[in-house]
Amino acid sequence: MLQCHILLILFFQTFTAWCNSHLRKAGTQIENIDEDFRDGLKLMLLLEVISGERLPKPERGKMRVHKINNVNKALDFIASKGVKLVSIGAEEIVDGNAKMTLGMIWTIILRFAIQDISVEETSAKEGLLLWCQRKTAPYKNVNVQNFHISWKDGLAFNALIHRHRPELIEYDKLRKDDPVTNLNNAFEVAEKYLDIPKMLDAEDIVGTLRPDEKAIMTYVSCFYHAFSGAQKAETAANRICKVLAVNQENEHLMEDYEKLASDLLEWIKRTIPWLEDRVPQKTIQEMQQKLEDFRDYRRVHKPPKVQEKCQLEINFNTLQTKLRLSNRPAFMPSEGKMVSDINNGWQHLEQAEKGYEEWLLNEIRRLERLDHLAEKFRQKASIHESWTEGKEAMLRQKDYETATLSDIKALIRKHEAFESDLAAHQDRVEQIAAIAQELNELDYYDSPSVNARCQKICDQWDALGSLTHSRREALEKTEKQLETIDQLHLEYAKRAAPFNNWMESAMEDLQDMFIVHTIEEIEGLIAAHDQFKSTLPDADREREAILGIQNEAQRIADYNNIKLSGNNPYTSVTPQIINSKWERVQQLVPKRDHALQDEQSKQQSNEHLRRQFASQANIVGPWIQTKMEEIGRISIEMNGTLEDQLNHLKQYEQSIVDYKPNIDLLEQQHQLIQEALIFDNKHTNYTMEHIRVGWEQLLTTIARTINEVENQILTRDAKGISQEQMQEFRASFNHFDKDHGGTLGPEEFKACLISLGYDVENDRQGDAEFNRIMSVVDPNNSGIVTFQAFIDFMSRETTDTDTADQVIASFKVLAGDKNYITAEELRRELPPDQAEYCIARMAPYQGPDAISGALDYKSFSTALYGESDL
Repeated sequence: MLQCHILLILFFQTFTAWCNSHLRKAGTQIENIDEDFRDGLKLMLLLEVISGERLPKPERGKMRVHKINNVNKALDFIASKGVKLVSIGAEEIVDGNAKMTLGMIWTIILRFAIQDISVEETSAKEGLLLWCQRKTAPYKNVNVQNFHISWKDGLAFNALIHRHRPELIEYDKLRKDDPVTNLNNAFEVAEKYLDIPKMLDAEDIVGTLRPDEKAIMTYVSCFYHAFSGAQKAETAANRICKVLAVNQENEHLMEDYEKLASDLLEWIKRTIPWLEDRVPQKTIQEMQQKLEDFRDYRRVHKPPKVQEKCQLEINFNTLQTKLRLSNRPAFMPSEGKMVSDINNGWQHLEQAEKGYEEWLLNEIRRLERLDHLAEKFRQKASIHESWTEGKEAMLRQKDYETATLSDIKALIRKHEAFESDLAAHQDRVEQIAAIAQELNELDYYDSPSVNARCQKICDQWDALGSLTHSRREALEKTEKQLETIDQLHLEYAKRAAPFNNWMESAMEDLQDMFIVHTIEEIEGLIAAHDQFKSTLPDADREREAILGIQNEAQRIADYNNIKLSGNNPYTSVTPQIINSKWERVQQLVPKRDHALQDEQSKQQSNEHLRRQFASQANIVGPWIQTKMEEIGRISIEMNGTLEDQLNHLKQYEQSIVDYKPNIDLLEQQHQLIQEALIFDNKHTNYTMEHIRVGWEQLLTTIARTINEVENQILTRDAKGISQEQMQEFRASFNHFDKDHGGTLGPEEFKACLISLGYDVENDRQGDAEFNRIMSVVDPNNSGIVTFQAFIDFMSRETTDTDTADQVIASFKVLAGDKNYITAEELRRELPPDQAEYCIARMAPYQGPDAISGALDYKSFSTALYGESDL
């Protein structure tokens, strides 16, 4: 009961004091609320004072009906302000019902003293509580969480006064354990210096477990209205905080762009020299390793950099959009780090990359050709060297000096056979020289050893020719003394030598290496081999005829009891040699068959790989081209809201990303083709390079289109542009975009402006206005106007933004109308991080009224908007 009595007294004191604080302006007072408001006259007067409006003329009679009519007029006025009066009637007020009267006064206080309070988008009770929390936050032992217990120790009241009028309160001398002193000190100072009547009693507040919330709110609202001027400073501080936060965020984005651009350019700088390195390797294995390294670069190292480049462009566009939306100057990256610089470096990289892959493939073909020629050279050289072994010694013999006539004749015939053999080998020597020449022209790494061996063969061949000529002259001197030797031996020698050469050539051809790239080529070799096999029966008959000559000579000798001296004197090609080489030819033929069949299987497998790759590429290539066309059409049409467009584009982007396994499958098939050293494919016009470039362009295009819509949403939300305005802008832009390229030329843009009501006709004034607008939408003089630039221009024309003058005016409020501001004032009014940001960047004030530590907030504000250097 005691607590209720104390609360009732507190109500009467608080509400009476609040009413008197306003009635004093009308020259009157009340002493007892439930009595003085019964006739309704002072109640109507109170409402006129606090609302600033005129109420209906009151009735001055003393009768009860007159009083009820006056109170009803007051209650009707309160209801007209949107206040619902529950269970409060004129009769209860006229009868002096204290409970109803206090309820009515509290309703008036809520409507006219508390409801209009607004702090950071909160109002009434929540707004007043937030205001108290912000103002008392820096003070120790103060934690305002409500309008009852948080105020019992009196420190919160003193903190409110000290925050706005520090000269009135010595806050550091107050003690939390002396609440009565604290409360009385705050009440007395407020009444004496702030014209806030003493509405509360310190002993009543301390003696109550939970002070009444309504009484505390009523008294605190008087402080809020008394310090409304300080609220303007807080609003100004909020504006500055907002501007500085935007500036700090933009600086962070600029630093991120600079770092990402530097890293990407450094990677490009490191990679290009590697791609431009054209030093050939000596072996196919080394070049294939370089090709494998290049594949790793394309599959592993480059794709993340493609994403970084795309993200860099998106970040740059987003930053420029935010700078335009916050009325800041456009961001100019450091020299050499523009998006165009990165694009130029990327183009150089791709040119080097394309040339590098082409060089690798050509180099592998060259080395493959060189290996084949080198092996062919070694094989022919070995056969020739084997043939020439002992020939010089044979030609230098002088056996004809002591030979009989028959021996001399035999030597002459033998020498003729040798000359025939020598002439037959002339073609092989020319082939060896031609192959060596080709190896030199193709820059074979072991050319010195090839040249040395070729020179040795040529020198030896010249020596054989000279020796052959000398021996013939010596034999011819004694030819007249010689008899004709057995014609059968001679005929054998003459027929055996070319047949022997034919077998050697056949063995050489059967063992010759071959390299083909198509089925047609291998089928040509197989046809030639079949043609060769068709000549074998004739060759076998020739062999039997040659052997028959030798057998016939032996038969005649046996028949006539002639003792033949050893082998045929006219040739070293014995029947055993012919039979041995013939057996070798017979063995090599099936081996050649197997080799050609294996190569035919390989080429059939290669043809399957070609067709497999072509089938997939002929699907993926048109799909990419179709998607590129659809994206172009979507970016022009843009139906629905921007959010719908963004969701549609992101779904479209996801469908593109989901198609990635088809690209990976094509990469796997392409790798199989390269591993098989397949260099062409007549079944498709698409190469893997075309597919990669198209895929990368598709991903970049959809990402850029999404970024453009996101920037349009940022512009719309920041500038308050409605969806209908955005659609109208898009319709106007598309109407004059005749080629549907997404940009307007100067003449198209001028026609668009004229259709929107701008005076840019073809006269001096119109041309000047059009040139001004073009400098805004096309600062780089590119000759085109993008839709984003068009939206930025239209939004600036139709909406308002923060300006340097507004920020200067806000700083002037914080500075107390001075031309400078101090660090102490900044720290008091701004959050710590933003206050230090300003202090670090503000220049010293140089005006005639400058004091020590004065800072120039005007130059700082203009620098934020690019009107001067920060």
